[in-house]
Amino acid sequence: MAHYLSVGSVPPKRHTQHRDPAGHLYFEELMGEEGFSSDSSLLYHRAIPAAVSASRTWDVGDYATTPNHPLLPRHLQPHRLFPERSWVGVDPVRGRRLLLGNKDVRLLYVVADAASPWYRNAVGDECVYVERGAARVETVFGVLDLHRGDYLVMPRATTHRWLPVAEGEASYSEPLRLVVVEASSHVTPPRRYLSRYGQLLEHAPYCERDLRLPIGPLLAEDIGADAGEATEVLVKHRGSGPGGIAGTVHVQPHHPLDVVGWDGCLYPYAFDIADFEPITGRVHQPPPAHQVFEGAGFVICNFVPRKVDYHPLAIPVPYYHSNVDSDEVMFYVDGDYEARRGSGITTGSVSLHPGGHAHGPQPGAMEASIGKESFDETAVMVDTFAPLDLGEGGRACDDGVYAGSWSRQGGPSAT
Repeated sequence: MAHYLSVGSVPPKRHTQHRDPAGHLYFEELMGEEGFSSDSSLLYHRAIPAAVSASRTWDVGDYATTPNHPLLPRHLQPHRLFPERSWVGVDPVRGRRLLLGNKDVRLLYVVADAASPWYRNAVGDECVYVERGAARVETVFGVLDLHRGDYLVMPRATTHRWLPVAEGEASYSEPLRLVVVEASSHVTPPRRYLSRYGQLLEHAPYCERDLRLPIGPLLAEDIGADAGEATEVLVKHRGSGPGGIAGTVHVQPHHPLDVVGWDGCLYPYAFDIADFEPITGRVHQPPPAHQVFEGAGFVICNFVPRKVDYHPLAIPVPYYHSNVDSDEVMFYVDGDYEARRGSGITTGSVSLHPGGHAHGPQPGAMEASIGKESFDETAVMVDTFAPLDLGEGGRACDDGVYAGSWSRQGGPSAT
């Protein structure tokens, strides 16, 4: 997003000499979107950023998908993918399990307690939601400390690593649980929230003050590493593998944390869902009122604790709706879900409501909601404009019976 920052040591004029105290040139890197035609930042490295001393393939995991056919709504239970303490030794990058995906976006889930390797996603931006736990994320732009309820927006090809708060540390409460949105594009605030120059406008449900920016620069010696230490970086990139995703390990002859300064409008940032100000009205507001981010072919929305509809005849839960142009995925994070009572959905559930199927409140939920003044719920929703297929993780944690939950006599089951 077009929010200019200057961090650390940068020269007065771009693309000019910038030297260290001993007179050696720093190496300038332009990291930019859409070639040279969109947001970018200039980073100043102590070592040549293009240097690679060795490489090998990296198995990124199972990105194969199968169609949601026969067409059915689904209830996924991703907590089942990581039963008690099976997450010990798992890291937040290599431990991800694919729930759902299409050509535009992939939705994954991971529970982890181990540090990840250095990593960059060259396919697209990542938007990661912290369901539980805490972590420090070290990047070439600086460091970000994350806690429960944070989003992290990580620009494409940013080198970084995850350091979960470990068991036994003072701030440890439980392992790190992440909902990962891996885009094939960039992730930005919705365009309707932005001025023509990129400032968040008055009607937006958050503003620049709510964004937590990287603290840096962060150098190798700051974390007790040797600046000249050869380092492996895992690169996820476009390829001919399942889902069009492939992986390579680059061995750099130096440590990734060698950026002495940077400036520009492209960098990672964090946003706490608690800082999202919900938009409410006299009657039920549609999902776009809850939107927080967007990418090519999908949007991300928040549902947070809020006052609900105050028309005297209001029905606070959603009306039935047919997603004729989109698939709707909801991750139920916290609270009570008035519209889903009796369906089996609870905290930690993921629902898939595909295009072509009308969905809405469970039987009895409409009457039960009348007179409610507020909802205590937190959920993250991803709507896609191309059908979502089931990943290996999604197939493994599908409850198989959710499609019948609107019929008191039962209904079709997934096969």
